[in-house]
Amino acid sequence: MKYLASAALVLAALLGARAADACTNFLVTRGASTDGSTLITYSADSHELYGELYFTPGGRHLPGAEREVYEWDTGKYLGRIPQPAVTYTVVGNINEWQVAIGETTFGGRDELKGPAGIIDYGSLKYIALERARTAREAIRIMGDLVAEHGYASGGESFSIADPYEVWHMEMIGKGEGEKGAVWVALRVPEGYVGAHANQARIRTFPLKDRKNCLYSPDVISFAREKGWFDGADRDFSFADAYSPRSFRRLRFCEARVWAFFNRVAPSLKLTYDYIDGDPEAEPMPLFIKPDRKLSVHDTMELMRDHFQGTKWDLAKGVGAGPYELPYRWRPLSFEVDGRKYVHERSTSTQQTAFSFVAQMRSWLPNPVGGVLWFGVDDTATTVYVPMYAGLREAPEPFAVGTANYDSFSWDSAFWVFNFVSNYAYTRWKDMYEDVRKVQRELESGFLERQGGVDAAAVELFRRSPELARDYLTEYSARMSRDAVGRYRKLGEFLIWKYLDGNVRDEHGKITQPGYPQHWLERIVREDGEHFEVKPLPTEIEQ
Repeated sequence: MKYLASAALVLAALLGARAADACTNFLVTRGASTDGSTLITYSADSHELYGELYFTPGGRHLPGAEREVYEWDTGKYLGRIPQPAVTYTVVGNINEWQVAIGETTFGGRDELKGPAGIIDYGSLKYIALERARTAREAIRIMGDLVAEHGYASGGESFSIADPYEVWHMEMIGKGEGEKGAVWVALRVPEGYVGAHANQARIRTFPLKDRKNCLYSPDVISFAREKGWFDGADRDFSFADAYSPRSFRRLRFCEARVWAFFNRVAPSLKLTYDYIDGDPEAEPMPLFIKPDRKLSVHDTMELMRDHFQGTKWDLAKGVGAGPYELPYRWRPLSFEVDGRKYVHERSTSTQQTAFSFVAQMRSWLPNPVGGVLWFGVDDTATTVYVPMYAGLREAPEPFAVGTANYDSFSWDSAFWVFNFVSNYAYTRWKDMYEDVRKVQRELESGFLERQGGVDAAAVELFRRSPELARDYLTEYSARMSRDAVGRYRKLGEFLIWKYLDGNVRDEHGKITQPGYPQHWLERIVREDGEHFEVKPLPTEIEQ
């Protein structure tokens, strides 16, 4: 079996990565899920990040052992920190104790960029996963790490969960030459859900409720020193002090939170006002109670949002083209005749490297209860494959080292899924139906089999935890091969069916459906005189 034996090998996997600075997280408590799981989602969105499943084995370390720290975004060496006596196995973004962490970058005030330290936001979450047995412990570890070794990133929101609790944490450095960070973490109330998407969302928080709220001792006093807050402590707002809102932050970032809240709790009748920049509009709540409980499959589908059914529906308008493509290539912001404009930025986006739905279940042994439903590339076209917390290694198609960002490989899940999605973008409305059929076929199969797989693994666990781990490793590897193999076939099918702008019918016969009528009408409205047929006087009308 192949293991990443050291932090240096982890570095080799991450060299060349770039900031996943446009991500989306959803948070679901036990009381808000259909089966009592806790759930968090994460999309690592970056135009230059290769999607793969990181794997770090746990271990025991001698006194004086150290861990090297490399910046997740760039691979730059930052320094060394002491290792604890024991570290835990981490599968992607979940560890062997069913602790899972996701994040989104909000940046925050320009004055706070360039803080002094050797712990960047990416290393922070993975080091915490190597050391924490609960979500609450992960928060403490993260706070201690940046206090002792300094912080090397901008503003970040973190989703941190275990089988019992779900937390929303926000952190920002103190600026150039300043060591450490200020932060606050709130526990999502039971029965509620939350979300964040590249904008700080925590405002006021209970200062004396240590069960549900944790924070750095200087989170308020630091803002006072900088002149960003002068009221009573109880009125302090983290987001307003450290990441003041702007139109772009609302439209690009908070809009994704609005879309999630709107879909899971339509009864709230959330207006567009706040996202549209109305200065009088009330900010959206940090947490809401959904109208119905959410399943794993529900959260997968929510990660595929394109603002469908809203006034921002990306499948509408000239930008969607004739085949209703719900994406906009760069730039998101643009200027015409001196006026500034924006495209929408939805949860589902073409540049996703990897995403997951982390499922944590308190009633099962940890190696079985924790499942990272893992996918690469665009959330709308990906397939979420079950990766159990008890894995001994990452399945080959998703593993670090199988391929890289610099060259295409049919052995790589990332490249196979990108092959399918990028071809589907050329005739989205038609091709997406074919993609969805295969996506549903695979994901429904995984979900239907989950109960039986869990039961078999629990039985093996009773006999020997190591047998359970062997079984789960083989199962996830087989499901990974099946998913990637099926998508390779799907890619071949799409090229056969949609060759040269034609479409084969169910009998394999070539048809030429042409542009939709609405697109022909648009052509005529915009340039009809150029294309209009003008018969010659000598021409006989046919």
